[in-house]
Amino acid sequence: MKHFLHLKDYSVDELRSLLFRAIEIKKQPELYGDVLKNKTLVMLFQKSSTRTRLSFEAAMTQLGGHAIFVDQKTTQFSLTDFKDEIRAVMRFGDMLMFRALKFADVETAASFNQIPVIDACSEKYHPCQALGDLLTMAEHSGGLENVKKVVWLGIENNVSNTLKLVCAKLGIDIYLVTPKAHEISVDNELNQIVEATGRVHKTLELSVAMKDADYVHTDTWMDMEFFENGKVKPVYQDEYDRRIALFKPFQLNASVVDLSGGKAKIMHCMPCHVGYEITRDAIDHPNSVIFDQAENRLHAQKAVILHLLGK
Repeated sequence: MKHFLHLKDYSVDELRSLLFRAIEIKKQPELYGDVLKNKTLVMLFQKSSTRTRLSFEAAMTQLGGHAIFVDQKTTQFSLTDFKDEIRAVMRFGDMLMFRALKFADVETAASFNQIPVIDACSEKYHPCQALGDLLTMAEHSGGLENVKKVVWLGIENNVSNTLKLVCAKLGIDIYLVTPKAHEISVDNELNQIVEATGRVHKTLELSVAMKDADYVHTDTWMDMEFFENGKVKPVYQDEYDRRIALFKPFQLNASVVDLSGGKAKIMHCMPCHVGYEITRDAIDHPNSVIFDQAENRLHAQKAVILHLLGK
């Protein structure tokens, strides 16, 4: 059974096929209005999200199916063995979309091979975001073959893991301007795969990374649990201050775009933390494609759903 987890097991041809299907669906959505009639997607959230829930639920509706939102906090997962509960949950759907705190739980669900499982974001990977990003870059460059150089600024994390993997597989050079990797996101196997391609480059010199870049991406440096009611929790104040000092020199702003000769388009997987990893002048910059990027999660995920269900 095919799942959509880390993409280490997806070939170049499979990635291109998914991308072409997403482009096709976006161009003619009316052709797919009832293809998933009587099909159900179970959406299990261990951590909250805006775009993930909206894009998957809208995708199932627009494909003629149905999505059930399950917030783990309001279930009985805490009262029983995870393996037992997840096997029961999967009996109620044709596919499981899982936004997890730990990839190990996603892997456990997939190991039963009851229904296809999608990693909709875990601490190590974000394959849905990566496919949506490929779609966005292909659209804005007149085809993926015209995307030559991508830059990632800030912290190495689950999003950069999967982005660098798909870029490296598809022959796109990606420059990581990252003074630190988030420890929980490190995947040594994935790093070996991408480094063997010769497409992944590391530097802390912004001018080197940004020269002739086609796209520049970033993501939050901060973890959600650092904050309560918009303020930093005292227990996290030291780590918060440390990250500000470490990452602020690699903030995505209009001046960084100027280093590319004004060429680089701006991307962010959202939510944007204004004044931290990105500035208002970057979000509202003429080169910003952030909101196209957000929308493209919908079209990319439709392609994934149809692929996994053999439609």
